[in-house]
Amino acid sequence: MNNIDDDFINDIDTDDLDNNYTGTNKANSNSLANKKAQEQAQKNLLARKRIDELMEKKRLKELLDDSEDW
Repeated sequence: MNNIDDDFINDIDTDDLDNNYTGTNKANSNSLANKKAQEQAQKNLLARKRIDELMEKKRLKELLDDSEDW
């Protein structure tokens, strides 16, 4: 009975396990990571645009503010 148990471990081909993981799962993981990265880049772009708009608005307000001139 010990021989059967010993052979069982030797019959598992770890290359097959690795190939199955690196094939489908890795491709799905990469595409999901790329999608998340693109979504984050889009959010960052919109945030940067909004910051630039607010900075420009503040700059123009300071230019037009003549309360210190009086």
